[in-house]
Amino acid sequence: MQLRSDSFAAGAAIPARFAAGRPDDASVVTFSDNVSPHLAWSDVPAGTRSLVLICHDPVVPSRGDDVNQPDREVPADLPRVDFFHWVMVDLPPVLTQLAEGEFSQGVTARGKAGPATRHGARHGLNDYTGWFAGSADMAGDYFGYDGPFPPFNDSLVHRYVFTLYATDLDRCPVDGAFTGAQVRAAIAGHVLAEASTEGTYTLNRRLGASA
Repeated sequence: MQLRSDSFAAGAAIPARFAAGRPDDASVVTFSDNVSPHLAWSDVPAGTRSLVLICHDPVVPSRGDDVNQPDREVPADLPRVDFFHWVMVDLPPVLTQLAEGEFSQGVTARGKAGPATRHGARHGLNDYTGWFAGSADMAGDYFGYDGPFPPFNDSLVHRYVFTLYATDLDRCPVDGAFTGAQVRAAIAGHVLAEASTEGTYTLNRRLGASA
C-alpha cells in the first residue's frame, strides 16, 4: 500500500497554510489557515473492510516547563511524546483520496463537530482537546484535523506522520469521543497493511520557521 500527498513533499517542510499556527511579526506566532491536506493512496489489499487514518507528531515535549518561553529553548534531549492531530476511522475501502481542505479550512474555537464526518467515517478527538482545556476562549472537544502548531522555542523540528491502515474491521470498535491511543489499541491485530508519509514544521526562527 502507498500513501502520498499533493499538499507537501514527503519528508519536506509542510507549507504554513496546512498548519494551525504560523510565524507572526507582531505576536511571534498566530493562528494559520489550518487547511487539511490532500492525501491519496493505492494498492489497498484484498479483504480490506475499512480504513483508518492517524496523523501524529512523535516529538512533542513531555513537559511544558520551557514551552513557548522567549528567554530559552525546549531542550532537544527532553523526553518526547505523541501528539495526535487527526484521527479518523471507518473510511470505506473503495475511497482512494481525501481532497485538500475537505475536512478543515480554519481553526474553530472550541473545536469542530464530531464524531460523524464525510464518507460515513467518524472523527476522533485530536490532542488540542487537552492543550486548550484550560482556556476560557478555546476549551472544547476538538474532533477532526487541526494541523501543526509546535512551540515557537523548540530546539527540534517537529515531524507530522500521516498513516493509513487497511483493516479487516467493518467498524472500528470505538465510540463517542475516542482518542488516537484508543484507536491504535482497537485495530491491533486487525491491520492488513499500512502506509505512511510525513512532513516537517517548525516555528523556531533560529531553525528557519516554516513559511
